[in-house]
Amino acid sequence: MKALFGKSARRRKGRRGKGVLAVIGGLLIASAVARVAVQATEALALEEPAPAPDTAPAKTAASGLPGCAAEEDIAPILAALQAREERVAKREGDIQTRMQALAVAEAEIERKMTAMEEAEQKLRATLAMAETAAEDDVARLTQVYATMKPKQAAALFEEMDPEFAAGFLGRMRPDAAAAIMAGLSPQKAYTISVMLAGRNARAPKE
Repeated sequence: MKALFGKSARRRKGRRGKGVLAVIGGLLIASAVARVAVQATEALALEEPAPAPDTAPAKTAASGLPGCAAEEDIAPILAALQAREERVAKREGDIQTRMQALAVAEAEIERKMTAMEEAEQKLRATLAMAETAAEDDVARLTQVYATMKPKQAAALFEEMDPEFAAGFLGRMRPDAAAAIMAGLSPQKAYTISVMLAGRNARAPKE
């Protein structure tokens, strides 16, 4: 009986030892598998490239905000430059219009000056012709009075203005003038003589 019980006890102890060893072995295997899995996960994590941070929107936003701010800052300057350019263009247009008006006015003044010069020349020519004609008429009339009979001429000179009569007598030959003067009244002859003497006194002397 003791021998049987001894064998059974040894068998149970052997089984218990084997069970413990199996458990320990299973734990070791499980630990090894877990370690392998962890190492594999770490290796995969190292081999896979890390996803790049999505900075494009940030950059876009960051680049967009300064761009907007820059445009907002430049907008008043551009508006001021545009307004200044418009003012300069308007002034240039006004100056061009004034220059054209001045050119037209200058051309009109030049035309009028030319016309006035031509009219003045014509007037001088007309006056010269009139003076020449008048001089010719006076010379012819003086010749007529000088060739008249002294008595008839004296009657005409008696009715003339003394200054007008003195002008004719001053142009005549001395003998013809003396014959006419002799036929005048003493008062008329005296007045004409005074005027003739005054003209001779005012005449330039060498």
